[in-house]
Amino acid sequence: MSKRREELRRKVARGQARARGEAVPGLSPNPAANLIMANAIVRTGSILLRRAVDKRMLRGRYGKDTAEAAAENQGLGSTLTALALSKVAARSSTGAVVVGGGMLAKALYDRRQAKKARAKGDAQILEDAADA
Repeated sequence: MSKRREELRRKVARGQARARGEAVPGLSPNPAANLIMANAIVRTGSILLRRAVDKRMLRGRYGKDTAEAAAENQGLGSTLTALALSKVAARSSTGAVVVGGGMLAKALYDRRQAKKARAKGDAQILEDAADA
């Protein structure tokens, strides 16, 4: 038997021995259910935090009502783009560098094109708020 396979068998045996004697931390005695609950809690918290940050960033320029409407009414394309970028950035340091570099390039480009970008961004935010 290979050395790697033997090492894996020892780890499994050690884990099974621990599982027999110790209580599972969490709300349920089922570890899989605990992972699902923890995942749901973390994702819910992440969504709430993201919405609060979005509203706060827009509130100073557009007012409370417009900022809330724009933050709550983001399009599917925007949401999927953010999801894809965050997945790429979270998987590896190279992905994080690529995504961060792309964001930096976009910010520098927008600063260069400030007047046009501001008008385009304002139009998009007001359009999103009007759709609500």
